Amino acid sequence: MSTESVDPGHGHSPAAWTSVFIMLIAFLIGTVAFFLDVQWLVWASAGLLVVGLIVGWVLAKAGYGTNGPKYAPKAH
Repeated sequence: MSTESVDPGHGHSPAAWTSVFIMLIAFLIGTVAFFLDVQWLVWASAGLLVVGLIVGWVLAKAGYGTNGPKYAPKAH
C-alpha cells in the first residue's frame, strides 16, 4: 500500500467550472420550464445539460483540466 496521496485537483479548473456553470443554467431553465409546463423547454434544458458535460470533457482534453498544461493551480 502506497503512502503517497494523489490530489485529484477537486475540479478547480476552467474546464470544471465552465461545465458546472452550463449545467446549473440548464437545471435552472429546466426547473422553471417544468413549473410553467413548457415541455419542449424542459427537453431543451436536458439537451443543454448534455452539452455542459461535453464542453467540460472537451476543455479537459484541450488542456484546461486539473492535470492539463494550460491550467495553473492557485496556491491556497
